[in-house]
Amino acid sequence: MQALFRNLKGLIEEQKLDAFNIPQYTPSPAEVKYIVEKENSFTINRLEATRVHWNASNDHINGGYNVSRCMRAVAEPLLVSQFGTKLMDLVFQKHEEIVSYCMAKEKTEFINVTVSFDQEKIRPLNVEGGLRI
Repeated sequence: MQALFRNLKGLIEEQKLDAFNIPQYTPSPAEVKYIVEKENSFTINRLEATRVHWNASNDHINGGYNVSRCMRAVAEPLLVSQFGTKLMDLVFQKHEEIVSYCMAKEKTEFINVTVSFDQEKIRPLNVEGGLRI
């Protein structure tokens, strides 16, 4: 997102841009499995990764528009709290252009990791009178 905002140079205060950060980490299925097994409170019933093309509707004309609107639904409240409402239409118009360009050049897709868990049974701790839930 910061690269997108840098394209709007002069319209956004540099300090606000530098202070903005949306930490995002997308783990692989193997990482999810490792963390769940290490934590040991849940058992994995099913773990799968699904590839979803960004333009799932196969509407090549509106693909960038559709992806940009999905991103706007998630990101706009965070962006407005940092930058205000004034530039949001311009930001997401530019985002749509960038996404459309990427979609025209390569196959773009999301990877969704879906996990089904069961919680482990209560196990006693080595502490007198304590239980681990």
